[in-house]
Amino acid sequence: MTLKVALLGCGNVGSQVARILLDEQAELAARIGATLELTGIAVRNVDAPREGDLPRELFTTDAEGLIDGADVVIELMGGLEPAGTLIKRSLNRGASVVTGNKALLAAQLPDLTAAAHTGGAQLLYEAAVAGAIPILRPIRESLAGDHITKVLGIVNGTTNFILDAMDTHGSQFEDVLAEAQRLGYAEADPTADVAGHDAAAKAALLASLAFHTTFDLENVYCEGITEISADDVAAAADAGMVVKLLAIAEKTTDSSGAEGINVRVHPTLLSRQHPLAAVRGAFNAVFVEAENAGELMFYGQGAGGAPTASAVMGDVVSIARDVAAGGGAAKEAQPRPTRALDIAESTTRYSISLEVADQTGVLAEIAGIFSRHGVSIETMRQTVGSEAHDGAARLRIITHAGRESALTATVTEIEQLPVVKTVSSVVRVEGK
Repeated sequence: MTLKVALLGCGNVGSQVARILLDEQAELAARIGATLELTGIAVRNVDAPREGDLPRELFTTDAEGLIDGADVVIELMGGLEPAGTLIKRSLNRGASVVTGNKALLAAQLPDLTAAAHTGGAQLLYEAAVAGAIPILRPIRESLAGDHITKVLGIVNGTTNFILDAMDTHGSQFEDVLAEAQRLGYAEADPTADVAGHDAAAKAALLASLAFHTTFDLENVYCEGITEISADDVAAAADAGMVVKLLAIAEKTTDSSGAEGINVRVHPTLLSRQHPLAAVRGAFNAVFVEAENAGELMFYGQGAGGAPTASAVMGDVVSIARDVAAGGGAAKEAQPRPTRALDIAESTTRYSISLEVADQTGVLAEIAGIFSRHGVSIETMRQTVGSEAHDGAARLRIITHAGRESALTATVTEIEQLPVVKTVSSVVRVEGK
């Protein structure tokens, strides 16, 4: 049996995928029980310079014609269009699709899943989250008989590189961002990374699979790392913690007791004893909590041509094996309706840094506000001197777990106190 494979896009990842399909055809056939034939590579300009020595006759600008003759389509073009239209065309005619297009998936996953069901095809996207780390397939298949309760992930290598350097060297955000751009970890316009948008798209996908439903970007609370200062990172280190940008999806209940899923991305303080705290540089990791399996962590490279191509090829081989065995129908069950809960309904802890007048009664006044909102203080540390402005003391307060709405209301009221000069930072805390 020979399966015809169409490749859309030939950038860094696409060229690596093409190389694997051509150079390792015999090895792949032995693993699959069928031959994978790369029939063409759709690009915008066949004459554009490209890395690698790929046969020129494979390149075409006729993407529609290419996919109409394919059994498997690999979409690595990126962007919403024409990628979305081409994927739907492929799925509707029964050709399974492998994609790493997280932005498209986050925006159109319900429509694409429906197209897969209509065409009896598979839609796989391991490469869309955490690069080479096999996380989506374990969630979809290995944990299918379990109940996942929470997923926490470091899913953006750029922000992890920045926060790790700030923690290790005491560097300022702007200096490390410039270094990340120089090394190629960050784009010239780093907004998608540092504002959390890239991680939010991945959080939506993780949540959709983990909780057997569909979430899009509108369901994800998103906060980036641009407001994290060297002082925040140093204060975290002083408390035995580290700052990470986490994508979090968890099963919880709202104030009325109704169950739902909260999905959010924000800077988070973690104890240095937490497994995710040890993830350094541009690496990614996803931590899963399940009722029966307990705690699991998946770790590895989150980006790069070869690592991402590995994830793409894992999906291609999975589909090809199913087809070779006489299957090929869509694996995913129809999503079940599950409410997406606002971040106000989440349960978390806060680390609050503020400057207050250095006078008698201030601590009691602040503690009274916490008490009125039902928020318990775990630790409160006061420092006087170089860390605060003249005539002021700096407080660092870490709360016990509470509902986000109560924590937010507490901070809002504290900010209005005449004795409070400024609330310089509020960072959420995960873990006990």
